[in-house]
Amino acid sequence: MSLAQYAHDGFFAPRKIANTFLTSSEDVARSAGLGKDAVQRKERVRSDRTQRRLREMVEIINKAEPRFGSALVAYAWYRSQPLSGFSGQTAMQLVQDGRADEVLEFIDAVDAGIHA
Repeated sequence: MSLAQYAHDGFFAPRKIANTFLTSSEDVARSAGLGKDAVQRKERVRSDRTQRRLREMVEIINKAEPRFGSALVAYAWYRSQPLSGFSGQTAMQLVQDGRADEVLEFIDAVDAGIHA
């Protein structure tokens, strides 16, 4: 999916993301390492930190989606599949720890045939 499909008025919209993944905005917040206030209060939704975390999560899921065939299955992978080389942590846990770049590099390495 295009990143624009997750946005409204130039900002990532937690409700649009939640609708795509058949979940709640609060669940999207937790999955991105944010508190529920970050997706409930307009000024917090538009903050740099909230937007960065939502973008990171959506980019990772978008990058993994072709492998799984749907955004919903990619979201399930993001939340539950431990990544090799990361002490059993999931992509979600790594994003919550501020390590989204490492997840994107991992996906690129796997796509390139390098066993990470």
